[in-house]
Amino acid sequence: MPTDVFRGLEALVVDDEADVRELVAEFLRGRGLQTATAHDGRAAVAALERSGGRYMLILTDINMPGADGLAVLRAARAANPSAYVIIITGYASLDSAIQAVRLGAHDYLTKPFSLGQIDVVLQKIADRVALENENRALTARASGASGSIEARLDAIDRRLAVIEGLLTKSS
Repeated sequence: MPTDVFRGLEALVVDDEADVRELVAEFLRGRGLQTATAHDGRAAVAALERSGGRYMLILTDINMPGADGLAVLRAARAANPSAYVIIITGYASLDSAIQAVRLGAHDYLTKPFSLGQIDVVLQKIADRVALENENRALTARASGASGSIEARLDAIDRRLAVIEGLLTKSS
């Protein structure tokens, strides 16, 4: 997977299980993401509130002390509505999955998960980021083109006015 899409983006990994937290964080660093960690929901919410919206990817466990993953999800969406939040849980239920999606989770993984599953989610996010970047570039190009078309039309109108003035004087 090309990692240049993620270069410069920051991620936050939140899990009260240190082994899982560090494994996922190291995996994301290997994919080009600057990665921070939080050991529980309360620490994650505080980090998100202080972040100024810099975290674009948040992977959070749902059942943690302090604050649960849904509180982290809410804080992440408040800090950066464009952030991609992935819920990870060992206690999957249809209700928690529906609630997470309604609150804006991008994906929902159940433990135990493989790093390949995270790679699939990252590829979907990379594809979306690339499309959004392409859309912005095309929109900017179209705006610039319409501006130059308007400028050309104005120039043509000015030339026509000069020609009409010359024709009026010569008659």
